[in-house]
Amino acid sequence: MKRSVTAGLAVLGTGVFWVLGLPLPFLFGPMTACLMAALARAPMEGFGQVSVAARTILGVAVGASITPSLFAELPKMAASIMLIPLFILLIALIGVPFFRKLWGFDTTTAFYAAMPGGLQDMIIFGTEAGANPRTLSLIHGTRVLIIVTLAPIFLTVFYDADLTNPIGQPASELPIHEVLLMVLAAVVGWKGGERIGLFGASILGPMILTAALSLGDFIHSRPPREAILAAQFFIGCTIGVKFVGVTWRELQRVVAAGFAYVVVLAVLAAGFTAIVTTLGLGRPVEAFLAFAPGGQAEMTVLAIVSGADLGFVITHHLTRIVLVIIGAPIAANLILRLSKPKDRP
Repeated sequence: MKRSVTAGLAVLGTGVFWVLGLPLPFLFGPMTACLMAALARAPMEGFGQVSVAARTILGVAVGASITPSLFAELPKMAASIMLIPLFILLIALIGVPFFRKLWGFDTTTAFYAAMPGGLQDMIIFGTEAGANPRTLSLIHGTRVLIIVTLAPIFLTVFYDADLTNPIGQPASELPIHEVLLMVLAAVVGWKGGERIGLFGASILGPMILTAALSLGDFIHSRPPREAILAAQFFIGCTIGVKFVGVTWRELQRVVAAGFAYVVVLAVLAAGFTAIVTTLGLGRPVEAFLAFAPGGQAEMTVLAIVSGADLGFVITHHLTRIVLVIIGAPIAANLILRLSKPKDRP
């Protein structure tokens, strides 16, 4: 029943955005409708594994963009990729005191709230380390929500980007054997990745297999338009539904903290975007999307619709996420040794 309510609201939101001619109706329509309903305490629930399956479509889309020509471009990306560790370090140095001293979070929660890794990964690692999982979920959910909402505005206003780039060909125009190979790569990559414990398996597993097919000259296009629109739809629902059950106290403290922190991240991201573009290490749109600390799936969607170099954007995001996932537990232990823990929020 709850999922039916979610589906109905999401379809309604999509329809409203479509009729009004608003940007990205299949992403922002469901996201806005589900967010408003969640704050109004409507009985909603996410789509579970269906939403996870939708993310595999974006993994396939990224994998299909990995071609021999991308590898030829990797040396040109090296200089901007080398800025990622400094980007993460500055985020940690600013973010942890931001949450501890200004908002009163305990040290562990402050650290994992500050880290710009994958939403699920940060919640899992943080919970295992003793952080408050509800706080982490709301902080990172707020981060993704606001960045996904504001990024298109920045792209159009400051970078003169056009968000009407074709997202893919209709399924009827693609060779059936390529579509079947994409489906196979999505399912096998997702489930195989989960079995071996691959982080972000729903995206990275399909991406790796599709990249192999692309490099092997078996696949020559992205997933069909209908599939990418479906992925947008479920991602929008997922972002909105994360705010189900949020209390007024959480809105005042945790969500407000997340909102304020996005401003801090935006300033840092803008600074690194300026460095990359000034030094000629990347074009403005690609640099902005590469350093925007949003979710990998959401940034993939924006890269596709803006016509950005998907390989450039995702290479930077993968570097950031890998470094955070590998380094976060080590850095968290070091910080905990140097700090006295406080009560968790």
